Amino acid sequence: MNVLVYLGSKLGNNEIFKDAAVELADWIAFNRYGLVYGGNEKGLMGILAERAISKNVEVIGVMPTYLKEIETVKKNLTQFIETETMQERKDIMREMSEVCIALPGGPGTMEEITEAFSLHLVGQNPNACILFNKNGYYDELKNMYDNMVKNGFLTKEDRSKLLFSEDFDEIDQFIKMVLKK
Repeated sequence: MNVLVYLGSKLGNNEIFKDAAVELADWIAFNRYGLVYGGNEKGLMGILAERAISKNVEVIGVMPTYLKEIETVKKNLTQFIETETMQERKDIMREMSEVCIALPGGPGTMEEITEAFSLHLVGQNPNACILFNKNGYYDELKNMYDNMVKNGFLTKEDRSKLLFSEDFDEIDQFIKMVLKK
């Protein structure tokens, strides 16, 4: 099984986010999963990939050509896939994975996990969608989704298909529940 991780190309300003990238890489390695991610060497992306590689995880990086001009491709990847567009990148990464997890990141991370969840709700993405809510990073987004339910824009059933957690036991159970359907 492959886990697609969306996360920042920057480090953020709190060491706890670096710790989250290491914890997630260790969990991926412990479960003998593969890692699919954006292929960048910098920021949380680089920390996650380096830790996964050090644990002998198969790591696949996917990046559009134009980003190679402004980002650095991680060395020592198991596989690197170059795409023409960002949309092609996102589609390929989802197709290669069974789980989508968002660590802390910026607008790109937010857009990617939101698209993955939206596609899940309309039957176009079978992957489990999870926001790794380290240090409450995604609490405000969680509140927004709960507000969507309260105001009738999202059903409770659909809301239950998106997990906000940093507890690996809860994450494991959620993945099993989603993937057995």
